[in-house]
Amino acid sequence: MNIGEAARRSGLPTKTIRYYEDIGLVSSARRDNGFRDYDEKDVHNLRFVARARGLGFTVEECRHLLELYKDPARSSAEVRGAAERHIEDVRAKIAELQAMEKTLHHLIHACAGDGRPDCPILDGLAGG
Repeated sequence: MNIGEAARRSGLPTKTIRYYEDIGLVSSARRDNGFRDYDEKDVHNLRFVARARGLGFTVEECRHLLELYKDPARSSAEVRGAAERHIEDVRAKIAELQAMEKTLHHLIHACAGDGRPDCPILDGLAGG
C-alpha cells in the first residue's frame, strides 16, 4: 500500500511517517518506481509508535520499545522498567504543571483586571 493508505490506517500524517523513516524509527519497502510500499506489519508498527507517542514516550523511547516488541527473547522486566521510568517523567511533568497552575492562579487573583496600568501578572513575569 502507498504512504497515504498507510497514513489513513495508522492514524499518522504522511509527514510524520516520512520523518519516522528518515530517522530510522520505522521502514518500508520500495517499489520499482522508488515509492514507499507498506504492508500490514508496517502499519502495525506505525500504530504501535503512534500509541506510544500518545502516551508521551519520546522517539528514542519508542525506538527502544519497538525493538523490545520485535524481540521474542525480550524480558518483560525490561519493558516494565521502561514504562516505570516513563511514568516517573510523567509525574515530574504533572508536578511542574501543578506548580505553574498555582503561580498563574496567584498572579491572576492578585490582578485587579481594571483600567489601571499596574498589573501583578506583568510584574511577576518580569521577576518583580
